[in-house]
Amino acid sequence: MKIAVIGAGAAGYFAAISAAHHHPDARIVLFEKSGKSLAKVKVSGGGRCNVTNATFSPAALSKNYPRGGKQLKKTFSQFQATDTIEWFSERGVELHTEADNRMFPTTDDSQTIIDCLVLAAQEAGVQLRMQTPVRAILQDKDQFRLNDVSFDAIIVATGGSPKVTGFDWLVDLGHTIASPVPSLFTFNMPGNRVVDLMGVVIPNAIVRIQGTKLAEQGPVLITHWGMSGPAVLKLSAWGARELAQCEYRFTAQINWIGETNEAEASAALDNTMATFRKKKLANACPFELPRKFWEYILEKAGCNPDSPWMDTSKKERNRLLNMLLNDCYEVNGKTTFKEEFVTCGGVERSEVDFTTMQSRVAPGMYFAGEVLDVDGVTGGFNFQAAWTTGYVAGKLSGRAEDKDLD
Repeated sequence: MKIAVIGAGAAGYFAAISAAHHHPDARIVLFEKSGKSLAKVKVSGGGRCNVTNATFSPAALSKNYPRGGKQLKKTFSQFQATDTIEWFSERGVELHTEADNRMFPTTDDSQTIIDCLVLAAQEAGVQLRMQTPVRAILQDKDQFRLNDVSFDAIIVATGGSPKVTGFDWLVDLGHTIASPVPSLFTFNMPGNRVVDLMGVVIPNAIVRIQGTKLAEQGPVLITHWGMSGPAVLKLSAWGARELAQCEYRFTAQINWIGETNEAEASAALDNTMATFRKKKLANACPFELPRKFWEYILEKAGCNPDSPWMDTSKKERNRLLNMLLNDCYEVNGKTTFKEEFVTCGGVERSEVDFTTMQSRVAPGMYFAGEVLDVDGVTGGFNFQAAWTTGYVAGKLSGRAEDKDLD
């Protein structure tokens, strides 16, 4: 038996290793069109590689995917985060968990993950073909022909594409493509003076998109172009299509203190005024906000940071309360999150059996990773989807003689 894997990224490598492990008598060939493999693994997590997330049930894990969560729940029952941790541990790579549940190698170096995958593929006998683009795929009865070589099964792990034309070759085989749009991105706020605070992190904000139901809570990072951080990135994932339709021009409404009860926020201000009457506003913040940001909010609300609390008028206090709970920013454009390009869009989920990762359109063809219309929020979820779909596709592709798996 011969199995071809197209794309030497995270999903492709894992699929090839899984196929070789589960079908030791098969010949596994991994094709990569470029001269680099595992490029996204290299840059993930700022070069540390956010391998997975410490979310240890298929049901809970599946809730972190704006597109594909329902389908992945089936696949996670076969290989989930606990399995990922065990897989790497068995090969000498230990992971550690950070406060936000993101998991990284204890070395905090993505090269550790790359070396592990490359070695595992070599030991499994996977044949790597670098700088070998697949020119065409022809399906002939129970076999596929790639570059004039016949294979019994194919695993497609080519990743996402910024343009729908990048999937034309799959359309030619009968598949339907959900148009791709960016999924993880930051908000650009050109000309807004908030960018002078670049590097400041507000620990617990609620970010909403006016005119929609989109809202996320979590840390917000001020950058030199606008805003990022978990709350913004999650919002960009859940609102990927909606925000693309408005061409990334919208109003972000931000509750900087994460308090939804206005009466309690108001009481906190009143208590501060009573307790720190003679203290300067800048020196007595009743909320968990960085001092530099607190001074910025005071000034934006028209309050003098050097004025004592006891001199704050009712009008100033109300303006400050409104600024803390309903601050608004015009967003005009987006920026890709670091060097990690994630899209929503790809092969329609209805055309894939997520129990086996086999195509319902072209039996014998399997899919893994971001080539599918599946994407997760930031935090290691996209890599977990890659490991899971790659593992299952590799495991079941060796049953190519049973093309009617369901």
